[in-house]
Amino acid sequence: MTSPDQVRTLVSLSNVDAALKAIADKVLAEQRITPEEGILLYEKADLNFVGMLANYIREKRHGDKVFFNHNIHIEPTNICVYDCKFCSYSRLLKHKEEGWEMSEEQILEKVRSYDGQKITEVHIVGGVHPKMGLQYFADLIKKIKEIRPDIHVKAFTAVELHYMCKKAKVSYEEGLRILKEHGQDSLPGGGAEIFHPEIRTIIAEDKCTADEWLAMHETAHKLGMPSNATMLYGHIETFAHRVDHMERLRQLQDKTGGFNTFIPLKFRNGGNQMSHIKESSIIEDLRNYAIGRIYMDNFGHVKAYWPMIGRQIAQLSLAYGVDDMDGTIDDTTKIYSMAGAEEQSPSLTTRQLTELIKQVGRRPIERDTVYNVVKDYTDYDWGREEVVVSPN
Repeated sequence: MTSPDQVRTLVSLSNVDAALKAIADKVLAEQRITPEEGILLYEKADLNFVGMLANYIREKRHGDKVFFNHNIHIEPTNICVYDCKFCSYSRLLKHKEEGWEMSEEQILEKVRSYDGQKITEVHIVGGVHPKMGLQYFADLIKKIKEIRPDIHVKAFTAVELHYMCKKAKVSYEEGLRILKEHGQDSLPGGGAEIFHPEIRTIIAEDKCTADEWLAMHETAHKLGMPSNATMLYGHIETFAHRVDHMERLRQLQDKTGGFNTFIPLKFRNGGNQMSHIKESSIIEDLRNYAIGRIYMDNFGHVKAYWPMIGRQIAQLSLAYGVDDMDGTIDDTTKIYSMAGAEEQSPSLTTRQLTELIKQVGRRPIERDTVYNVVKDYTDYDWGREEVVVSPN
């Protein structure tokens, strides 16, 4: 564990200017950095500097713990009414023969196929299909809960929910209340992309706006439904756009306290309309995780989705502010594999995942969706059993 005095010593020995050293002093004093200081970190701070500060924050909060959970992904369809330029996953209605559409029974059968397995969460996201509306999904969630009454249902991005509510002609509150009454427990963080209109109107012009995304999550929090938050980085945005995005999330978290975790998502350029854009480097990925941990001072957790960036980079991220590595058994999600992610057919047993965490000197901790500790695998005896996990 790094002490404040050790950090101060390392900062004093580093070749950084007075402004960066002032930011380090604020971090050690647990003071919030400003948007201008966030931009300064992106523009001037090297990987070692931000990594040192981010690791100090994550160890102060979580020690050597790294969290994961047992869950399954279900993607009902990749047919979508929206045409996001960065998306390799969805297919427009006019090209629906290239996509898929699971029936209700297929979805329920997938849930049944995990009978007897130690899953605690089902994660449901997909394309925005005009025939799969609010009541359809409400009824589907109710049937899933009849199969697995104890399972946590985390479902639908704000983009999907916005479309459902609009088509059903109900308010966000009424739509979310209906889903909650049928068994939905929380929201994932997808669809945030980059909030600033200079970027959003180019990469995702026809989907819900930043204000609508934030309003959906604020409404969910007021109804007692926690959620996650994401940021799609490494495409045409500037550092200022990233900080603007994080600032809007930080302000909403100040207001509601309803976000569980912040998840930076790396733009992958395979098979989409932005394939000409070079992807960010590993160094920039790690810097972005670290600056996210420093800036998002009111978020309890920062997550790296290892199927997107690969196992080794996810391991490295644990030294740069990340405390949640996700996990996988049967990763049917194609959102990133179709865009050229490092893991094309990701699958890890719990033993493999916990060993990845231990290899970098951390403690693997199974959690539930809202970060209650389920089991500490630090000294687990794998001679007795093998358990499998799935991505969040």
